[in-house]
Amino acid sequence: MPDGAARPRPSWADDLDGTLAEAFRLLSRGVADRRSPFHTPCLGTVDAAGAPVLRTVVLRGFDPASRRIRIHTDLRSGKAAELRANPAVALHGYDQAAQVQLRLAGTATLHAGDEVADAAWAASRPFSRRCYATPDAPGTPCATPPDAPADEEAGRPHFAAVIIAFDRLEWLWLAAAGHRRARFAWGAHGAFSATWLVP
Repeated sequence: MPDGAARPRPSWADDLDGTLAEAFRLLSRGVADRRSPFHTPCLGTVDAAGAPVLRTVVLRGFDPASRRIRIHTDLRSGKAAELRANPAVALHGYDQAAQVQLRLAGTATLHAGDEVADAAWAASRPFSRRCYATPDAPGTPCATPPDAPADEEAGRPHFAAVIIAFDRLEWLWLAAAGHRRARFAWGAHGAFSATWLVP
């Protein structure tokens, strides 16, 4: 394509169903492709004082049919405590190349010592498992940076899978010919709504 030439407009640009399918495709790619910007979205929780807390997480799984996303956490972490107290969460991701922002909102469930956690642990790489093997909880003050633990299995008691069931997804696509913003929501008893929003 010559420099300065306009990109072809995607088929989903003016189609709500196509936009949702593209959002789900990007989330699925975020699981499979470590270079995808959606591989490391930002997770928002609420702390004990009611303040928002943000951190980057790794997208480990996504089931489009059930709208469930899987991430992992240490049971001793502040994140885990926040999710136990208030399971309401939000996820945010932005792909600069595609100029697409996704914002999701839903409810998180912690899984530790069950089949969900066992399957997630079994699929994790040894390096990832060692992250949960530190003797102290994440965020504990220390005099010097600790070395990476050698015994990956020591992390299993501290490991949890987090399943996020989202019921709202907002899409924003930035384009010179006209931005596109849309909201998709899933209610009780299978109710679904989709609408364009003013960008």
